[in-house]
Amino acid sequence: MRVLITRPEREATALATALVQRGHAPVIAPLFTLQILHPPPDFASALAAGQAVLLTSANGARALAEANDQRSKPVFAVGDTTAATAEGLGFTSVVSASGDAAALAALVRERLDPAKGSLVHVSGLDVAGDLSPEGFEVRRFPLYEAREADSLPASAVAALQARALDAAIFFSPRASAVFARLAEEAGVAGACDTIAAVAISPAAAEPLKVLPFQSVRIAARPTRQAMLDEIDRLPEAVVKGHQPMTDTPSLPPPEAPATSPVIVHRGLGPVGAFVIGLVAAVIVLAGALLSLPYWPDEAKLMWRGPVPAPVAAPPAPAAAPAPVVDTAAIDAAKRELTIRLDDLDKRVRAVATTAAQADRGSTSDPAIAELRGRITGLESRPAVTLDTEKDVAALKGEIAKLQGAMTEAADKAKADASALSSGEQKALAAARASAVIGIAARLSAALDSGLPFATDLGLLAPLAKDDPKLGELVTGLQPLAATGVAGRTTLAAAFPAVAKAALADDLADDSFGERLLGKLKGLVSLRRVGADVEGDTVEAKLARAEAALNTGDVAKAVALVKSLPPQAAKATAAWLARAEAHLAAQRAVDQLAAHAVALLGAAK
Repeated sequence: MRVLITRPEREATALATALVQRGHAPVIAPLFTLQILHPPPDFASALAAGQAVLLTSANGARALAEANDQRSKPVFAVGDTTAATAEGLGFTSVVSASGDAAALAALVRERLDPAKGSLVHVSGLDVAGDLSPEGFEVRRFPLYEAREADSLPASAVAALQARALDAAIFFSPRASAVFARLAEEAGVAGACDTIAAVAISPAAAEPLKVLPFQSVRIAARPTRQAMLDEIDRLPEAVVKGHQPMTDTPSLPPPEAPATSPVIVHRGLGPVGAFVIGLVAAVIVLAGALLSLPYWPDEAKLMWRGPVPAPVAAPPAPAAAPAPVVDTAAIDAAKRELTIRLDDLDKRVRAVATTAAQADRGSTSDPAIAELRGRITGLESRPAVTLDTEKDVAALKGEIAKLQGAMTEAADKAKADASALSSGEQKALAAARASAVIGIAARLSAALDSGLPFATDLGLLAPLAKDDPKLGELVTGLQPLAATGVAGRTTLAAAFPAVAKAALADDLADDSFGERLLGKLKGLVSLRRVGADVEGDTVEAKLARAEAALNTGDVAKAVALVKSLPPQAAKATAAWLARAEAHLAAQRAVDQLAAHAVALLGAAK
């Protein structure tokens, strides 16, 4: 059966894959475009204080992931698709109500206690009703907007005019109402008389009554699976006897090999979540090493291990009674020793400062502290009666011993500081490189899935401060981060309509017959497909470009489309802009990964 899908592009692509696997031919005609909204200032505090998050759509899960990095908060999803999307985005505690808003409210009342905190409902700007389980405080935050199309998509108009559809599916009352209005405005409402409409709920079926559908059926349950089952149960009489005249190759018979399904990226998955956790641990370690100079002294001691306690100085031998001496020589020796100690202390501090490469608190070496204690003991010793020459000689001997001990302590401190400096430098460089590699992997996944990547790109900001090359790559990606770029699957799904329009423009010239043929080609086109279509005609290049897209080679497809004649530029301009933005972002991420690998090699 040929089924019209009116969902936003991302959901439509996933649904198209499911329909192809069931033997149907999907026609994608999105009625909405998704726009992620900036969270309000109180969203982070409300999320932290709430006991759980309520999600009523897969788009809500994506908006929640974009608005906050927290993934451990319990999530209650309205259905299995929404729950699977949340799990794919890394949320660790997800429960599905497998139904509608009423089922979700019942699940919340069963599992949660109103006394333990409020609930956060992440929704779109427009919602069908208020989700408020009895007894619970629910704070709703609209974090995305599904913006209506100004006109019915060209793929839907062409399919309706050619009466090439067997069924159309509608997942919300708003989608049904928008389709009814746009079909009337496009003048194709009457073409619905041979189509069976399938609605997810009675509310979604109500707006469809203004159109002459052959029949309007309602899914047994408000889930995507129930909608697919309802499509399979449509009577055979609905199916047309002729083959669909679309850009999608006809499905092979059961015994023939099936065409490769569209690859749909559903988040990072368990392996991706593990890799992200490992990268997060590396980032935490890097942050700890970078902040080490600013730790309090107690924390530094815990990191480096306990410092051996200084050995107590032996008590000075008691002096024999002697006449009171002249203390001038003793004072001079004390002053000389104090000056040398101060000089040595400064040298040790300078070595330690150089090793840590930061402004650390000045802490004296334990050996120097011991020596100062011994000098203090000498200074506080009461005047005694000594023989002047013997006392000065004894003091000079003690000074010589202290000088030797100071020299040994300084040499040891310098050696330890040098070793510490080299080891810290290598550890920091390796940690930075590993963090950049992990972030590059996350950015690449975001490009493939078409998601915004501002949060992931922000992780590179502190790492790019002292790295001009890294800063240049981050700056290049910044303009695309908030909205993201079209993924490879999205570009491939949109290409058949672009190819149809380009082929029609190529055929049209100033003659009436050719203009008429061009318009007919814009409605329904028959063209060759596959990588083996040879030649330099527009049809051959479009066929090879589509085959390249299906294998993931966006660069080859762009090169082929750019080589088309000038008359095809109008039809391909918008698609080319999206494809080139994808390629530019992918090149930047590839350079980022290569730079990180080079940094990691240099740190060994």
